[in-house]
Amino acid sequence: MLSKDQASSQCRVLLVYPRFAAASFWNFKKTCEVVGAKYPSAPLGLITVAALLPKTWSTRLIDCNTAQLTDDDIDNSDMVMTGGMLPQQPDALAIVKRCQARGKPVVIGGPDATSSPQQYSAADFLVLGEAEPVMADFVAAWNSGARSGRFEAEKFTTDVTTSPVPRFDLLNFRDYLYVGVQFSRGCPFNCEFCDIIELFGRVPRAKTTPQILAELDRLYALGYRGQVDFVDDNMIGNKKALKLFLPHLIAWQKIHGTPFEFSTEASVNLADDDTLLGMLRDANFFCVFVGIESPDTETLIAAQKKQNTRRSLTASIDKIYGAGIFVTAGFILGFDNERNRVAQGMIECIEDAAIPVCMVGLLYALPNTQLTRRLEREGRLHAGNDVAVEDEYGDQCTSGLNFETTRPRREIYVDYLAVLDNIYAPRAYFRRLREVGRRLKCKGGVLPTSLAPALRDAWRATRLIWSMTVMRPTWALHVWWTLADCALRNPGALKSVVSVMALYLHLGPFSREVRDSIRSQIARIDRGEEEVFALVPVPVPKPAQVGAQAILKRA
Repeated sequence: MLSKDQASSQCRVLLVYPRFAAASFWNFKKTCEVVGAKYPSAPLGLITVAALLPKTWSTRLIDCNTAQLTDDDIDNSDMVMTGGMLPQQPDALAIVKRCQARGKPVVIGGPDATSSPQQYSAADFLVLGEAEPVMADFVAAWNSGARSGRFEAEKFTTDVTTSPVPRFDLLNFRDYLYVGVQFSRGCPFNCEFCDIIELFGRVPRAKTTPQILAELDRLYALGYRGQVDFVDDNMIGNKKALKLFLPHLIAWQKIHGTPFEFSTEASVNLADDDTLLGMLRDANFFCVFVGIESPDTETLIAAQKKQNTRRSLTASIDKIYGAGIFVTAGFILGFDNERNRVAQGMIECIEDAAIPVCMVGLLYALPNTQLTRRLEREGRLHAGNDVAVEDEYGDQCTSGLNFETTRPRREIYVDYLAVLDNIYAPRAYFRRLREVGRRLKCKGGVLPTSLAPALRDAWRATRLIWSMTVMRPTWALHVWWTLADCALRNPGALKSVVSVMALYLHLGPFSREVRDSIRSQIARIDRGEEEVFALVPVPVPKPAQVGAQAILKRA
């Protein structure tokens, strides 16, 4: 029998990444199948946690989006660590129950547990907030014999320069379209509906240049080549730090033969900085996600997203295209200040800016946001607003509007349907894609450092074109027309155009599924079968509480 010290030094940890909801804007299922991947992105959070554990502990990773979790996996561990985002909540809770039934303690953390810890009370350990400051305390408690507990990091104080190189060696790179790294946490803006500022604060904290280069060195040494996503929620939140880092990234890419192409997320004011755009281009950034949300100025101001009102959105997107970086964007329907013509305005914005990939969803009051707190005060928030239901559509494509809306719900659904009908019809999607192919000013082509990446890209392109033409003949004319247009007008953008084209394998069918669901919801309303939602009661403050609030307000 092992002694207590031996048992603690030989702990076997099973890291389990919960399954995302099957139907999701972001899973790109058909695209993954065609190019030979199983899921778009790898679980960066869990492999970072793995790097924080003692080196004497053994770790294994099961990503339930790419592999099956077996009873043997659970039985051959001493503890299970899991956690994720709201769309992963049903599977995360199922993992807790299953592992505990086999006698294994479960540690859970991540953004959803941090925002809604009450949903995870069944777990043996809760690790809330950023992991770096509290993992040593958790390990010490485990080694001392504790088999339950709660560890919570102080908000927004984590020194990210202490974060280790993630355990990329735990990944099977072939399972994913891309892998992720993180440069910074936090966002300087104050959008009412966003939970990022609640989780990571409004003062972006950046890693050091040696840290990020060490992560890229590790990926390179493990043989990974291809897309690396900087998962920052706003990579330009700390422009000063980013501008100091990018020259080193550009130099690293040149020294290593440009093995990586980068993507990220940024606010639209990226377009205001020519120098920064040029540096991102020189570092081989090819894609950026931008949250546009609404073309309506009053709606943006009410949602506290004023940064999008200070510029022409169309001109800003065109500026980013001019740097050779294509744009994907997010739009939301269901804001309080929307007008009846919001659908037409949104369609025109998407068409004028030529954005092929648009994540259009219904407003969702995420747990622990300013929006949620306001709706709760107003008595408009539905009960169970922080509960994800198994087998419902993920994201907010059909599960949004978890509150009482200011304009009739049917009107919002009709507008949503109109937007999806227009922007994801094959003719419209490929028309925007051809326009992007003309606008992108891509940097000169980079020759592959070995034959393998070139052969991989050629094989993927062949399978893609076969799948989108021979297997789907109604798309064939759009595909060939788009490829020919780009090859003749701007051949340097051809690789980017093919990449965006591949996404339609998922977006086309998925948008039809969402539209069918929305039509069903409209039909239920028309039949008088609209679901009656329970509202979260607003607590009436006691006199002492009112007095304390008044004193604080005066102070």
